[in-house]
Amino acid sequence: MRSLLLRFKQLKVSTSNNSIELRYSSNRLAFGIRSIVTTCRAVLLQRFGGADVLQLRDDVRVPDLKSNEVLVRVRAVSVNPLDTRMRAGYGRSLFESLLPLVLGRDVSGEVAAVGASVQTLNVGQEVFGALHPTAVRGTYADYAILAEDQLAPKPSTISHVEAAAIPFAALTAWRALKSTARITEGQRVLVVGGGGAVGFSAVQLAVAAGCAVSATCERESIERLLAAGAEQALDYTAEDLEGTLKGKYNAVLDTIGIQQTERLGINLLKRGGHYMTLQGESASLADKYGLAVGLPTATAVLLKKQFQYRSSHGIEYWWTYMRTDAEGLDEIRRLAEAGKLKVPVEKTFPITQVGEAHDAKDKRIIPGKVVLEVD
Repeated sequence: MRSLLLRFKQLKVSTSNNSIELRYSSNRLAFGIRSIVTTCRAVLLQRFGGADVLQLRDDVRVPDLKSNEVLVRVRAVSVNPLDTRMRAGYGRSLFESLLPLVLGRDVSGEVAAVGASVQTLNVGQEVFGALHPTAVRGTYADYAILAEDQLAPKPSTISHVEAAAIPFAALTAWRALKSTARITEGQRVLVVGGGGAVGFSAVQLAVAAGCAVSATCERESIERLLAAGAEQALDYTAEDLEGTLKGKYNAVLDTIGIQQTERLGINLLKRGGHYMTLQGESASLADKYGLAVGLPTATAVLLKKQFQYRSSHGIEYWWTYMRTDAEGLDEIRRLAEAGKLKVPVEKTFPITQVGEAHDAKDKRIIPGKVVLEVD
C-alpha cells in the first residue's frame, strides 16, 4: 500500500483550455486518461477559388490524438504562398477528393494535450512548428494537431506572431542547404530571391553555418540582407548579374525558378555543386495529367535534367520541398532564440479576417509576411 501511495504522488495532472490530462509512468506501468475538445473554430476550404471561398466555422471536428501527436491551442499562424496557391487549386490532383480542407502549415501556441507516447513536450508549454505540405488538416484553427517531431519549444525571446512566421520557410531552406547540399563552413552559397521568407531564412542559415553568402533580391531588401550577414546583395534587375556576382558557388538555392534564374544558377556553380529550385514540377504536372500520368512524367523530367546538368556542368540538380525535420527545427529554434534567424512580419490580421489576408496576398498589396492571430 505504501508503494502504491508513493507512486500515486507521482501522478501529473494538467488542465488547459477545456482539456484535462492525467498521466503516470514508470519502467513497468504507463496509463493515461484525457478528455479534449471535440469541435473548434476553423477555416474551411470547401472548394477551390478566390479568397471568398474561405469559411470560418465554429463546429469543425477535432480528430482524436494518435499516440505520437500533440494538440496545440493555436495563437498565431502565418499565410504562406502554398496556402494561397492551394486555395486557388494548386495540388488539386491530390486534395480535391479530400475537400473540405483546413489550410495553414505554420503554428505557434500552447500544448493543450499530448498522445500517450509523447515524451518531450508537456501540457501548457509554448511551442512552434510546421506541418508537411500535404497535410489535410492544417493550422487555421483554434486547435491544431501535429506530430511530436513537428514541434519544438517556442523561442522565449520572440512572440507567437514572430514565431509563427518562421518554421515552414526556414525548414524549406534547411532541407535545401543542410539535407541536400550539406553546406559546410567556408563554402560559398548563392540565394536567388533572398528577399522572400524562404530566401531570407536561407541567407541566415548559411551565414550561421559559416558560409560566404551572396543573394539577389528586390532593391528594398538589399540593406536587410547585408545586415543579416550576406557579403553581396544585388538588385535582380541589374545588368550582367553573372559577371557581378563573385566567383563560383558550392550551392545555389533558387526561390524564383524561372528559365533565366535557372541558367544563372547553373552557370555560377562549381563542379560538384548543387542547384536547388523551389519550383519543381511534380504538383503542376500531376494537376495537368492526373496522378497516374503526372507523377511519372515529373520523375522523367527531373531525371532528364539531372543527367543533362551532370554531364554538361558536373553539378547536381534538385527540386526541393519542405519536410518536417526535428533536428532542423531545433537548430532553427536555437538561432531564433539567439536573434540570428527571423522572418519579419509585415502585417497581422485576426483569423476572422482570413479572407482579407488572402486577398491582400493575391493582389500583392502586402509583399511581406502576413500572420493570422487567433484570440
